[in-house]
Amino acid sequence: MIQSTTDVAINPADETIRLGPLGIRFLVTGDDARGSAAVFECTVPAGEKLRAPAHRHDAYEETVYGLAGVLTWTVDGRPIEVAPGQALCIPRGAVHRFDNLGDQDATALVIASPALIGPAYFREVAAAMAAAAGGPPDQARLAEIMRRHGLTPAPPGA
Repeated sequence: MIQSTTDVAINPADETIRLGPLGIRFLVTGDDARGSAAVFECTVPAGEKLRAPAHRHDAYEETVYGLAGVLTWTVDGRPIEVAPGQALCIPRGAVHRFDNLGDQDATALVIASPALIGPAYFREVAAAMAAAAGGPPDQARLAEIMRRHGLTPAPPGA
């Protein structure tokens, strides 16, 4: 069935989810794109490090496009800075994480293809972070949420 143009919309998902200091703004979910891609912006304050463990995705690629500031992505142990106008494709199975090591807030556009991750994952992570009441989130709970949504946590130090 061909999707009609009446189903086409700008930012059909348009939902922002706060993960502590990080902002995740979903623009397109898998439901909007028939499973082909999920698209969201990730905003990371200056000096902020990812609080969740490094991880990998075995069933989808993640492409990151820098919009503002610089995010340092560590992919299979290799740090890679992504600045505005630069794109990084993280292949399936690559262990990765990101940090904002700079003194400016950073924003990146993230595309997951196929769309096996969506707002539900980030809502659950946000709830786990809120339950920590400002302290470090329960890493076992985060790992369980990650596994349920197709992310495999890396061993500590990876």
